[in-house]
Amino acid sequence: MKFTLRHLQVFLAVAREQSISRAAESLNMSQSATSAAVQELEHRYEIQLFDRSSKRLRLNHFGSAIRIKAEALMSHAKEFDAELLDKKDNGSLRIGASLTIGNYLAAKYLAVYMQQHPEAKVEMDVVSTPDVVAKVLNFSIDVGLIEADMHHDDLLFQPWREDNMIVFCAPNHPLAKKKSLSDKDILKASWILREPGSGLRLTFDRSMQGLLPKMHISLEFTHNEAIKNAVKTGLGIGCLSEIAIADEIQQGLLVPLTLKNRPMTRSFYFVTHKKMLIDHAVNNWIALCKSS
Repeated sequence: MKFTLRHLQVFLAVAREQSISRAAESLNMSQSATSAAVQELEHRYEIQLFDRSSKRLRLNHFGSAIRIKAEALMSHAKEFDAELLDKKDNGSLRIGASLTIGNYLAAKYLAVYMQQHPEAKVEMDVVSTPDVVAKVLNFSIDVGLIEADMHHDDLLFQPWREDNMIVFCAPNHPLAKKKSLSDKDILKASWILREPGSGLRLTFDRSMQGLLPKMHISLEFTHNEAIKNAVKTGLGIGCLSEIAIADEIQQGLLVPLTLKNRPMTRSFYFVTHKKMLIDHAVNNWIALCKSS
């Protein structure tokens, strides 16, 4: 065997960071030692794992294929090491959550999880659904919570819970007193929406099939709060998850609108990498979220 676990550790860090300097910092190594470890691994097998340009390294096709197996091998090695040291899993976990889930839903589950695992180190990244998926693919997080089934051969998607999206407007908007919106109303309105590619936007676009090319989408934002604030000023009507606007509707700051024959029910999902070992922490987190 020509490689060591240290070779794999350095290789994976460089693959993740795409930079010798950042990988060295994450491993508490010198840049020269980090670079030497990568070069040694390549020389021992007479292969090239990275495409090098300026100061950035990118995995080539062969390197990408090897990375998946290296991640699985390192995961098993860490588990084996823990068993040898007779250490119990303390529940440490890296979570990624889409904006709606992360801002309005995940905190209550996180609080319970931390009570159950007080010694655990838990990291949560709150980003858009495509970014959560990218982090799972990059092995930067252990499990993602997303708002759409994105479909990818390397990923496993598990349904979590249902969610309803609601169209809404300001109380003084001309549409506020209508019992339901017709297709004609939809086409006349100015819409304020999430950005294309987001989980919420994917559901909205599917619901508006046949109308979308003719609709007036005046503003697009990457954050739910920006949409709510723009709608409150009367700039147009919006569409968000019911969990994101529940408080404003209860306070009378926003008015929910009903659409004729255009349901906007969707599912939230857990997403994990098929090649990553699913440990007790991930299983415990998923079980907790499903239980309430």
